[in-house]
Amino acid sequence: MQPICIIPARGGSKGLPRKNVLPLCGRPLLAWTVLAAVEACGKDHVFVTTDDAEIAAIATQYGACAIERPADIACDTASSEAALLHALGVIAETRPLPDHFLFLQCTSPLTDAADLRAVLELVRCDGADTAFSATSSHRFLWRDGPGGVEGINHDSRIRLRRQDREPEFAENGAIYAMHTAGFLEKKHRFFGKTLIHLMPEERSWEIDSPNDFAVATVLLRERLRVQHAALLPASPAAVVFDFDGVMTDNRVLTDQNGGESVTCDRSDGMGIAALRKAGIRLLVLSTEENPVVAARCAKLKVECIYGQADKAARLKQWLVEEGLAPGQTIYVGNDRNDAACLELVGCPVAVADAYPEALQRALIVLKRKGGQGAVRELCDLILSQY
Repeated sequence: MQPICIIPARGGSKGLPRKNVLPLCGRPLLAWTVLAAVEACGKDHVFVTTDDAEIAAIATQYGACAIERPADIACDTASSEAALLHALGVIAETRPLPDHFLFLQCTSPLTDAADLRAVLELVRCDGADTAFSATSSHRFLWRDGPGGVEGINHDSRIRLRRQDREPEFAENGAIYAMHTAGFLEKKHRFFGKTLIHLMPEERSWEIDSPNDFAVATVLLRERLRVQHAALLPASPAAVVFDFDGVMTDNRVLTDQNGGESVTCDRSDGMGIAALRKAGIRLLVLSTEENPVVAARCAKLKVECIYGQADKAARLKQWLVEEGLAPGQTIYVGNDRNDAACLELVGCPVAVADAYPEALQRALIVLKRKGGQGAVRELCDLILSQY
């Protein structure tokens, strides 16, 4: 029987409020773990146990089944084991429980499906009762003692080289696998024979604070950078561009009579023409009321909607009117007024010099800045898949 994955995700968090739903590189933090679990175990085998309606909605959106967790096991003092036991009880009401299951922490968004499968194999094929993910540790640990600090894992009088020390491992808090029957009996994640799956440090980052979140963003963004083409929709329904800061360099030139002009990159035009030839719908959506927006779009032969205070509402309306799927739509933005639009589509994109509100919500961050070839870069990326 196919193993299942259970992901506890509370709504409360002290160190980083609402961390499980915060946007991380274009998706809510929780979504990265759910997607890895779905890839490893299948869509109908991933469960998120939560006390929070927003978290439940995100879990469902990305392919998991949401389990409502009672308040008494969703407080700060409740154990993860209590949540797992409750979730297994709920699951058992509708299906037989598998021989093994995975317990995943959604605060480890860099974990990938291969890591999940590797930990699972330790209990399915390698004779372990439980298994977990860890990293190699070579740190000298200390604690307070009666005469000052004293060494824990070493004799402070003998400074051994790394290669001369016994290997040690630090639990990274990402993945746990166990025999279901054993867990139900022992009610703890560790029992019997336990084995370790080693993960590299760059995939072992656990988020508990704003600083952790910032580091995870850098690590995940670097991973995504080499996957840009794969992150695009297989058949894009539409590409929607903001104007200022995307098609322009976000500056405006004003003459003595108050006339305004903007700076664009001529190379963008050829890329847009190629997308149009490929049959992809194109739209420029802007809050700017200056007719320069319409003039530039007319030259590029791109549909234009400008002077929109609520861009997300207008985008949603346009997609419905045109019968286009949001999940197959690409949106390119650069500022806070693009945030809701970026969250609305399946492939949110930001230019290199975008503001933080846009960068957090972007799945793809382009190498080029707005008005300096960013549009052409995206066009070429899309066309490379045709």
